[in-house]
Amino acid sequence: MNVLLVYAHPEPKSLNGSLKDFSVKRLEDAGHVVQVSDLYAMKWKAPLDAHDSTDRRTVERFDPSIESKHAFENGLQSEDIAREQDKLRWADALILQFPLWWFSMPAILKGWVERVYAYGFAYGVGEHSDARWGDRYGEGTLTGKRAMLIVTAGGWESHYGARGINGPMDDILFPIQHGILYYPGFDVLPPFVTYRTGRVDEAKFTGICDALGQRLDDLWKTEPIPFRPQNAGAYEIPELTLRADIAPERSGFAAHIA
Repeated sequence: MNVLLVYAHPEPKSLNGSLKDFSVKRLEDAGHVVQVSDLYAMKWKAPLDAHDSTDRRTVERFDPSIESKHAFENGLQSEDIAREQDKLRWADALILQFPLWWFSMPAILKGWVERVYAYGFAYGVGEHSDARWGDRYGEGTLTGKRAMLIVTAGGWESHYGARGINGPMDDILFPIQHGILYYPGFDVLPPFVTYRTGRVDEAKFTGICDALGQRLDDLWKTEPIPFRPQNAGAYEIPELTLRADIAPERSGFAAHIA
């Protein structure tokens, strides 16, 4: 299988750097083909702006969606964007690896998403009508591929528990897993999270690698998070709210998981 690992950490000698190297070796030893997009090493341009198109549709006012659609449909995207899209088309599985900084991904990785997920590639796809609202949330251009997060956090696991001060890790990662990965069609696997990164000694690192290695070995066997697909009947369209009889006792993020 083909695996794309998009990696966002500025220090190659960090824990993240070591886990990235371990993951690549483990996957390759298992016979998979791996490409790594090391965003800091690539000096990836994070901001989405007018320079992402080689020939803009309009010059008076920059509209990100209109320009993204125009560039994607006419082969006018900057080379770095088109190259990452080709990697996503090639990949059978995507791994996003990053440290949890201020309750989200580093800005450089968010910028990768904003620029690579072009209109017509990751959004703005499919029929919009009274029966469907585009091909998204379980459908889309990346349907049939798998995705997983590898995340490191400095805090204790209890800090991110059901009653932890930081809020549940599943809630913190929901916008990434549901909004960035499930939206364009990925089957999203449960994340691999390492806590208390500042306290990782050799013994703990070995244990982390053992657990991560098993997750990578099971990349095509692990059951995805059962997010509810948008166009399969659970949601009223075009309101895109859950039907009254679907999980009536639940609200918030949890309601969107079957």
